Amino acid sequence: MAQAMRPNTAGGLFASDGKPHPLQDTLLAVTMALGLTAFISAQFHDLHLLSSWTGLIGTLTGAYGQWVSVTTRERFGLILGLGLSAVGFFLGMAHGGLFGGVVD
Repeated sequence: MAQAMRPNTAGGLFASDGKPHPLQDTLLAVTMALGLTAFISAQFHDLHLLSSWTGLIGTLTGAYGQWVSVTTRERFGLILGLGLSAVGFFLGMAHGGLFGGVVD
């Protein structure tokens, strides 16, 4: 009879508790978008301004998302976005930084 006591978690993709979390889902989407942008643009040396700024904003957005997140599914996606943002930020800083310094 243990199966009868389990909650139905098939309702939402991110909300495993069955309740809507619009703020957390928005932060997750923004963090993932910024993280992907930062990571991909960090692969190109001349796009260091884009990668460093999107990485910094994505890291801050992801950190706030972690602070207000409710479910494990949200936290998992936020950690992926945070990792991509941080790598993009650090590579952007190594290629020239936030304000366009030239590195030889």
